Amino acid sequence: MAFSKSVIRSQIPINCNLCETEKNIKWKCLTCGVLMCSTCKDKIHLRIAKDHKVVDIKNVGLPVEELDFKNIICPEHSEQSSCLFCTNCDKLVCPTCVATVHKKHDLIEISDAYKSKIERLKNGQFSKLQEEKNAIIATKDQANLLHDAEKLSYAKVSADILNHEKVLKQAVEKHITKLRNELDQNHKACTKANEESINAISKSERQIDKKYRDVQDFINTTDFTKFFKEVCQMESSIEVSIPKPEISSKTSLQFIPGGITQSNIGVLQSVDIPLPEVKVSLNVVNQYQTNLSFVGNISTCHDDSLWIACDDDTLIQKVKPEGTNLKTISTFNIKVFGMAITESDDILLTTGESRLKMISSTTSKVTDSVFDINPFIPIAIHVTSESQVIVGGISSEEHEEGRGAVFVINKNGDHEAVYEHDQHKQTIFNFPSNITKTNNGNIHVADYTTDEGSGKVVVLGRGGDVINIYKGDTEINKNKPFIPEGIVTTSRDNVIVADLDTCTLHILNNSGQLITHIKTPDNGQEYPHALTCSQMGQLYIGCSQRKRSTSKEAKLYKVDVSGC
Repeated sequence: MAFSKSVIRSQIPINCNLCETEKNIKWKCLTCGVLMCSTCKDKIHLRIAKDHKVVDIKNVGLPVEELDFKNIICPEHSEQSSCLFCTNCDKLVCPTCVATVHKKHDLIEISDAYKSKIERLKNGQFSKLQEEKNAIIATKDQANLLHDAEKLSYAKVSADILNHEKVLKQAVEKHITKLRNELDQNHKACTKANEESINAISKSERQIDKKYRDVQDFINTTDFTKFFKEVCQMESSIEVSIPKPEISSKTSLQFIPGGITQSNIGVLQSVDIPLPEVKVSLNVVNQYQTNLSFVGNISTCHDDSLWIACDDDTLIQKVKPEGTNLKTISTFNIKVFGMAITESDDILLTTGESRLKMISSTTSKVTDSVFDINPFIPIAIHVTSESQVIVGGISSEEHEEGRGAVFVINKNGDHEAVYEHDQHKQTIFNFPSNITKTNNGNIHVADYTTDEGSGKVVVLGRGGDVINIYKGDTEINKNKPFIPEGIVTTSRDNVIVADLDTCTLHILNNSGQLITHIKTPDNGQEYPHALTCSQMGQLYIGCSQRKRSTSKEAKLYKVDVSGC
């Protein structure tokens, strides 16, 4: 899908000063300063203030007074004033220039040339600069988010280290206390055993000393009658051994200090910075009823008109929102699977043929474009701000069912890249149904796998490598599979994906990681199907109807999205 990133940031939405309900401000009266929508300008203001000066809101700040083009000196003949503008030579000319050089050239009024140049600048460089500015703002927002997230991460890690230090200290103190208690208990047990051993040894020593003294006294006696009478008893008494007590313990405890390593303290390692939780909200600006069975595709033009299509109805329409109604500008009976607006407001269509069709913004004729992906059949299409056309297609061969590829094509129709296999030679896509590209160069492809009955968002990096695959959320898709339909990039370089069966908008960052989600029924939108962004950054949501519904009354919503 093609869309502009021109979002007026950091401003509070203003309602029309007259009806006080319409937020799509288109006009400003320079005479009375009133801001108004198109309906109030035509039906109210111009009827009561015909002489007031009303300008397009986009032109506020540009010169609005009657400009005087009469006294512009001719760059070739300084004595004359320029009178016309030569479109062949792209320069101002005077009567002498016309007569001598530009006689047969295409000449227009200077005022018309001025208006044409102003319009080209507004739609060309000015628009591109606005896109660049929005891209830079989005990048700055991302950088600020990362900066804040890193500060939060630093504070958390610092607190974690401090808490771990306390835990370690407590664990060390507890372990030291345990060691001390264990040592004390062992010491008491050993002391008691050793004291008992010493007491037993001392007792044996006293017994031996007594016998030794008895023998000594017996040896020294001079009473030989007593000696011979008792000598036999003394000899037998000496032979009685006294038990020798054993030493209770021959071992002791030794303290061996343990090493302090990162494994038992902790380490620092690099991880992705978790971004702060994003609060996203939707505010319905307008609700429109279409005459389609479902809104399968939406694209916005630079004049805020829309193309809507339903392949079941074989119908594509160009419509213009007016108040709460859709005014049908043109209708074509074409079966459309995907579409995207070019820089010149032509619309490219995938119609089941290998070559894209195109409806001209000037002639409204349907023609073949220069974009062809034969032998593949195009399904999804996206036009980038650099005018590249990214096409997702499936093989036209029956025996190659399930073979998908994504093509990057320049404005001349040349294939700059084809993505079909990943870095491991495995197929990437099965049925690429929708595509968008973020400002950082990543391509996000909504892909559907028939066999599995579910889908995924494949994110390709600048070189075409698969950097992420998002298959839905375990909680959101707990009971129903992830079926991505519409997909669009926001002004903050995030990606919104419509999950049909769960009635959910998944908000991903530009790397394909889930930031948050929105349940659309909470805002009145059932079965979100197609997505696109307006020139002012508002989101259009095209919806399907309840299953088995045969009416052609699918709803289209214009909403303000904040936070993403």
